[in-house]
Amino acid sequence: MKLNRGRTGALALAGVVALSLTACGSDNPTGSTETSGGSDAGSASSLSGELAGSGASSQESAMEAWRAGFQNANPDVTVSYDPVGSGGGRTAFLDASVTFAGTDSALTEEELAQAQDRCFGSSAVDLPVYISPIAVVFNLEGVTELNLSAETIANIFNGTITNWNDPAIAEANPDATLPDLAITTVHRSDESGTTKNFTDYLAKAGNGAWTAEASGDWSLPGGESGQGTSGLIQTVQGGQGTIGYADASKAGSLGKVSIQVGDEFVAPSEEGAAAALDVSPRDDSREEGDIVIDIDRTTTEAGAYPLILASYLVVCQSYDSQDDVDLVKAFATYVASAEGQAASESAAGSAPISDTLRTDVQASIDAITLAS
Repeated sequence: MKLNRGRTGALALAGVVALSLTACGSDNPTGSTETSGGSDAGSASSLSGELAGSGASSQESAMEAWRAGFQNANPDVTVSYDPVGSGGGRTAFLDASVTFAGTDSALTEEELAQAQDRCFGSSAVDLPVYISPIAVVFNLEGVTELNLSAETIANIFNGTITNWNDPAIAEANPDATLPDLAITTVHRSDESGTTKNFTDYLAKAGNGAWTAEASGDWSLPGGESGQGTSGLIQTVQGGQGTIGYADASKAGSLGKVSIQVGDEFVAPSEEGAAAALDVSPRDDSREEGDIVIDIDRTTTEAGAYPLILASYLVVCQSYDSQDDVDLVKAFATYVASAEGQAASESAAGSAPISDTLRTDVQASIDAITLAS
């Protein structure tokens, strides 16, 4: 599928819904400008109430951008999002503490079973709305860019490579001045979809160097840790010779690794994320409406950057309140729209979802109903 970066139709959704976001924290494919609980473009909003969500800290910048686009058009709606991490967001969603969750790791079979009660007898669905590169970030004086293979990255994080002037690093970076300095790895201390995507990449692309299973919980001893994306970044920034991983939108001035894809090294970018998504199939074991991407970590497609996360909005297929139905549908429709995707692209460097994917996501949103 081809990702569309166009802004066509963005104005058609202005006025559908405005959201005020606090963080502790589509274009309709049929051409209609009307959404459940919303109003025609240009008319006053009829929505009111509160909508609470929590989850992936990787989505925080996107959530802030979505807030900025909506809060003036719908002053009677308040949407809150607590960026506690993917695991915390899924837990809060399943125990009904929040109405929606953001997660970098789709619901497991066990969680889908739990969702039957939480969703009033219906299912929960994963909606991929935020596609972003994960950057391997480091803090090394005098060095801002490095080329590393997945195998070398895996050996750094599993403790096999312990020094910055190791031959495996030096060979891929002949022009870099690498110090005789110990490497300090930094991982997430909380359950994290970013960690699961990172370890999934190492397990599939690391040429056998990563023997642990892909998991949202860091399983190896050693190194330092940080709570959430911001905590990890702060820990990397606060050391010398440190290396970690985070959503690329939060990398700031830290050094970033270009990963080996085929015979080239590719830096993290929205274009690279889009190319990787283009060659990645969907998980065909999921129920209708539950859209999960099976990311191809070993692609050799030119320009692709397969160290990405597909981050999801998790919602119920039915709610026991018409207000919740209307708010969830309006919010999710905006997030998936061309306008919403352009906002997150600008704020967070995410790759906009394709028209094909948006059509399917919108169909899932349109199917949300009032529980009987």
